[in-house]
Amino acid sequence: MKSINQCILALSMGVSAIAQNMTYGAENFYRSNNVTVQPISFPTQYRTTVAGNLFYLKDQSNGAAPAVVVGHPMGAVKEQSANLYATRLAEQGFITVSIDLPFWGASMGEPRNVVLPDLYAEAFSAAVDYLGIQNITSVDRERIGGLGICGSGSFVISAAKLDSRIKAIATASMYDMGTLARQGLQNSQSVDQLKETIDEASQQRWTESDGGETQYTSANATAVEREFYDYYRTKRGEFVPVGSTLDLTTHPTLSTFTKFINFYPFNGIETISPRPMLFIAGDQAHSREFSQDAYSRAAEPKELLWVPGAGHVDLYDRTRLIPFQQLTEFFQTNLA
Repeated sequence: MKSINQCILALSMGVSAIAQNMTYGAENFYRSNNVTVQPISFPTQYRTTVAGNLFYLKDQSNGAAPAVVVGHPMGAVKEQSANLYATRLAEQGFITVSIDLPFWGASMGEPRNVVLPDLYAEAFSAAVDYLGIQNITSVDRERIGGLGICGSGSFVISAAKLDSRIKAIATASMYDMGTLARQGLQNSQSVDQLKETIDEASQQRWTESDGGETQYTSANATAVEREFYDYYRTKRGEFVPVGSTLDLTTHPTLSTFTKFINFYPFNGIETISPRPMLFIAGDQAHSREFSQDAYSRAAEPKELLWVPGAGHVDLYDRTRLIPFQQLTEFFQTNLA
């Protein structure tokens, strides 16, 4: 499983150690006394069910408000980073929905933790459907945006290319999961290693077809993995969905991880224009190449915002580093 391990969660060799600035307080589980949170679920176009949370101000005005759909990091669930962003945007008057991607968290799909990027993207469009028809609070159908964190950055872009109802698109610490699977970080994976990955996944399909156990991708003790460990395996961001275990959280199944190889979210990204796009990344992030690539391919209007001193995971939950003011202004301006 060497090749897959090099991909998953950015476990590519040759990545330099990037120390996080631990002085900026982590608030992954932040809650606001001014915001109502309501668990929801809604169908996709394929009759599967997505679980989420709906956020809105307790004294929300009766007028139709703008809304934003928020997706969590790849391998995570809505309780990790997505709820935080959704809460902070709700404090500013947006109706927000955080979602569990299909096969993850409380969303429908078996087996758990499988990779299917088309259905991940569909979840964003299904959330737009939900916002437009729900009667809990009033949403302006013409003012709905999307925000993807880490891997969800590539999924919301994939959705927006096919769904013009998503009027403004932002990403934070984005991963292009397709490029990561094919090439690794900084083009560190060779074609031979990619073929090895495909062979491993293919043989695992035989194992599962014969009734054998599902296998999951594993992790290595690299500098990047230690960055993720500090978030996912400590009280800072640790969360175990019902029916899962700590050992399985964040790990996709071995036989489906290769589905990302056929995922090209940035191809055709220019067709999103004239809808605006904002790419946010830490200038010390190991993933910064993906935001730079997306920005270079996107058509105007577009903006690339570098957060000084921030690494990749810093933008999951370090609220004094996350540029919430600029993110709020982006959606206020472009969902006006």
